[in-house]
Amino acid sequence: MDFVEQFPDALAERINNAIAEAKNARIAERIRAKDASVWTTNDSVAKMIKNSLGWLTVADEMLGVVDELRAFAEEVRGKFRHVMVCGMGGSSLCPEVLARTFGRQEGFPELLVLDSTDPDVIAGFEARIEIERCLFVIASKSGTTTEPNVFYKYWYDRLGRRPEHFIAITDPGSPLVEQDFSRVFLNQADIGGRYSALSYFGVVPAALMGLDIRKLLQFEKHTDAALRLGVAIGECAKAGRDKLTFVIDPKLATLGLWIEQLIAESTGKEGKGILPVVGESLGEPSVYGDDRVFVSISLDTDFSGLKDSDQPVIRHRINDIYDLGAEFLVWEFATACAGWRLGINPFDQPNVQEAKDATKELLAEFTESKKLPDSTPEASLNDSVRSQLTQLKPGDYIAFLNYIEQLPEVDHKLQQIRTRLRDTTRCATTIGYGPRFLHSTGQLHKGGPDSGVFFQLGAKDKTDFPVPGEAYSFSVLKEAQALGDFRALTKRGRRVVRIDLGDDLLGGLDSLEQAIRSS
Repeated sequence: MDFVEQFPDALAERINNAIAEAKNARIAERIRAKDASVWTTNDSVAKMIKNSLGWLTVADEMLGVVDELRAFAEEVRGKFRHVMVCGMGGSSLCPEVLARTFGRQEGFPELLVLDSTDPDVIAGFEARIEIERCLFVIASKSGTTTEPNVFYKYWYDRLGRRPEHFIAITDPGSPLVEQDFSRVFLNQADIGGRYSALSYFGVVPAALMGLDIRKLLQFEKHTDAALRLGVAIGECAKAGRDKLTFVIDPKLATLGLWIEQLIAESTGKEGKGILPVVGESLGEPSVYGDDRVFVSISLDTDFSGLKDSDQPVIRHRINDIYDLGAEFLVWEFATACAGWRLGINPFDQPNVQEAKDATKELLAEFTESKKLPDSTPEASLNDSVRSQLTQLKPGDYIAFLNYIEQLPEVDHKLQQIRTRLRDTTRCATTIGYGPRFLHSTGQLHKGGPDSGVFFQLGAKDKTDFPVPGEAYSFSVLKEAQALGDFRALTKRGRRVVRIDLGDDLLGGLDSLEQAIRSS
């Protein structure tokens, strides 16, 4: 597995010195041996880390259950036309990569992934499936995560409480073990969610959609290449180049979302962090500051736009889409190495809980009073946009936090907006859809460096559904999540503004674009 580097001389010297230090400290060997002292000398933290390193050997363990999973997939394929993974963050992003990259396999159910509490998104999924021919996979490590639990309640109620349509992937001791499922896959407990791609969380959906899971799991472990990659991006961040900008082959586009979560949630803490920039179109050299590192990942495309760049560039080619199995492990190992270089623990997520706690408080308020706090923006659209943009400094990034339905036309408009901002400010831009990003970049937004300028976008839902057994609906849940995120960012003094796009989502985005143009 080759990574071809192009670094300015001074940066290359720094990176080579850092890699020499890593080799002298035997970092790769110690990580492979599951030595928690790579990241900490604190006994309690070391205990937590030791219980988070199962990803290093899980591919070999999963090879032992390939025949069992194939047999289960054969049983499922005759009964169901769709398999829907209902999860969030690490439990859903790997299946999303597999579904989008491989596509539907002939003779097997189509794999779908639901990771949004937006009721319009849920309505779209319901219109797409024949519910009587759909198997729902409730994926949650803890079994207590809000989103997969409400998805389970909704679909279970819609199907008249029929367990034969439901399986679960969770940890031993999870509350899901006690629920009414036709089958429960107990995952290895020593694997964190974002490192779980090659565990049951990724491999069960892969088997159900008809992939050759043995081929996905049998690969050479390129840990030396991963060490160099991780130390390089960690050292670049220490040198001020902390915007890791991905240029990814369209055939592999969703791989960027998985890498984004892994790196952002693992490194964004203690005022440090590496910001993954995914989906930004390539621009002229003049639109970039000196805070970037580019990574190109190609399948069969050569990204000529990076050839003559004077920016730091790492080029990487994947020979076959089944090499994704090796790719998952390489980025996991590299992220662990980047954490060592930054001097942080890459296996916790201390700030994710802040938004969750705020959301729970808001839902409790709603249960008591039947309303959420007034969230009407205090300033006009033009004033809000102008105020945010005047706060930008070199090295900042602009993030759109979207609590709206993700549609192709919405993506297109946001791409136009982010490109204009990138070109005029030279700041990196990111786009995230809630609540998904709360479990990925949300950690970096709150725990990483104070270099983000945030636009939280909301709009009126076209439809809504009650959450069975709860006092709130999906619209209320999504709004509580948005308000909880806003509270957590505000509490940390982050530069964030709420923008209501109104009843007309695309019209609201047009107005936002015009306000940005006139600022």
